Amino acid sequence: MLIAQKTSSEEIVRISIPGRALEELLGKEWLLTNQRGSYAASTVLGCNTSGYHGLLIGSLTPPINRTMALSNCLETVTCGSQVFQLSTFEFGDKLIPGGYACLREFWRDDAVHFLYSLNPVEVLKTIRLARDSDTVIVEYTFRNIREPVEFLLRPFVGLRDFHMLQKSDARLTCDDSGSGLLIRHDTPTAGELLLDCPALRFERDAQWWYNFSYRVNRTRGLACAEDLWAPGSFRGQVGSTSHIVFQARFGEHLRPGREPSVDADLVRSELVEHQGDLIRTAKAQSRIDRVLSLAADQFIITRGDAAGERISILAGYPWFADWGRDAFIALPGLLLATGRHEEAKSVLTTFAAAADQGMIPNRFDDRSHTAHFNSVDASLWFIHAAFEYLDATGDLPVFSRELLPVIRWIIDSYHNGTRFNIHADYDGLILAGDSSTQLTWMDAKCGDVTFTPRYGKAVEVNALWHNALCRMSRFCKQKHLPDASRYAQMAAKVGGSFAVAFWNEEQGYLNDTVMPDGSVDASLRPNQILAVSLPYGPPLTRQQQRAVVTVVERELLTPYGLRTLNRQDARYKGRCEGSAYQRDEAYHQGTVWAWLIGPFVEAYLKVRDFSPESRREAAQMLEPLTRHLTQEACLGSISEIFDSDPPHTPRGCPAQAWSVAELIRACRMVRP
Repeated sequence: MLIAQKTSSEEIVRISIPGRALEELLGKEWLLTNQRGSYAASTVLGCNTSGYHGLLIGSLTPPINRTMALSNCLETVTCGSQVFQLSTFEFGDKLIPGGYACLREFWRDDAVHFLYSLNPVEVLKTIRLARDSDTVIVEYTFRNIREPVEFLLRPFVGLRDFHMLQKSDARLTCDDSGSGLLIRHDTPTAGELLLDCPALRFERDAQWWYNFSYRVNRTRGLACAEDLWAPGSFRGQVGSTSHIVFQARFGEHLRPGREPSVDADLVRSELVEHQGDLIRTAKAQSRIDRVLSLAADQFIITRGDAAGERISILAGYPWFADWGRDAFIALPGLLLATGRHEEAKSVLTTFAAAADQGMIPNRFDDRSHTAHFNSVDASLWFIHAAFEYLDATGDLPVFSRELLPVIRWIIDSYHNGTRFNIHADYDGLILAGDSSTQLTWMDAKCGDVTFTPRYGKAVEVNALWHNALCRMSRFCKQKHLPDASRYAQMAAKVGGSFAVAFWNEEQGYLNDTVMPDGSVDASLRPNQILAVSLPYGPPLTRQQQRAVVTVVERELLTPYGLRTLNRQDARYKGRCEGSAYQRDEAYHQGTVWAWLIGPFVEAYLKVRDFSPESRREAAQMLEPLTRHLTQEACLGSISEIFDSDPPHTPRGCPAQAWSVAELIRACRMVRP
């Protein structure tokens, strides 16, 4: 058995392959990311099951304009008449070639590792992604060689938008006149791919390989077959213990032989050092703490724009960019709980600088730096995160100079009126939108169909509004600012109106929405939990708070988070699967969201006075999610959503920022 070199990296997962069902292994993914929003991802068998999988998905304008540059490689070891495959692809319903049969072990730390046992040799394949450039390094270590072998490496190139799939009518060219191969697409904005494998010779043999099949795309009702281009193959003899390094670099205007080389050993040492820094800064006390602190780092990226480089938070991998709502729900867990205060400050100032009409952007465009503002709650989550930052750091200069003016602007704009008919009604509560808008976090829409419109006065929006006013009132009073009384009066008015508008005595919980005509939507949804969990929740009685937590626990709590609708509702969907329309229809009509475990645990502990017994009970509630972290879906991260019906299959983005963030917060809260 080949023994991996000892390192100081944190081992996240290790899986013995023989004897496990292929379907199970194809459902386990790995993800490597860098600070540019670029990534590498596949399954533990090395078989791409999604169009978003690949060895190198790079970003031309970090963290957006992402390109699937290098999909995979065909890896063949030949010894005399024996031919061994390391690779596994899927064509139709067949896995060809069957490299999985030689795979013995998979593990992940700062890299991903695949251990293959062949008759004449053992091969350790290691994949690393450089932190500061779109460079993937694939290393092959051949050991215990009993007789010489030949190794062939055939790279499969995409150079296509990572949301799309490629067909053989794409025009790709290869220049191998210099050191390495430079591959270009005929679209000038597609970027370029530079391939290099100094230990092997390159043999030009351009081929199209047709109909790679992606089962995840198929289950999501998406195009699921792709053609990939191979410019040729790298080939060479391996006669003794050998170490072969293959590199792929993506970017613009690359020059073979002139690009600064990326040292594989240096990349490894930088990744190990970075892991250690993260764990020390987070003051991680357990293995789960350490894995979560590393999971948090995957979403922290550098956004480059006209104002320079700023830190931002990617909402999820593989397909999300940075979203305001997600960023500010996630920021306390990803950055404040893990001690990364400078980065928290940068995220806050990044979005504050983009504010417009008293609103924080809900998201930045996936192909440009254009800001979109279609959210009523992102700005209120920004205020919450800004005050959490101040409480955690005491950084009054930055708060007062860069954040407080934006907070004032948001409050005045929400009170007086801004986009989407957002304004304070006669009772002080925030009213927003109409039947065609989707302004809250329950924002699923397909075509002209808005599945959860929630226009009018949404319960969590007004809980956040009350929280914002109370925090401003308290801050201004502490700093002896003249408008403290104005914010206090606004908070008192909202507080006095909240229970009148939202408490449903007959049902014993809070209405989800009060419509513009005064009618109520009494759907049993998890949004009401924020009225209890927020630091300055609306003034509900102790009995009302307990009732909210009790009904949410009884009807909505699952092992992986909260359902978005109770099972007795006629609109309830127990599984989030099928076409885009079917998935959007189910997205907030029962589907479980992992991020909601944070507010639920906080509310659960609050109504029980954070007693030792309540902490033990809440800790038990978190165990399924901590198992999911290292055993299911994207190993080392937390999925976006889960089916509401057992067995609660993970769905959506396999790695979601606010899911990880709120599990971090919840784990901190349940500590004795």
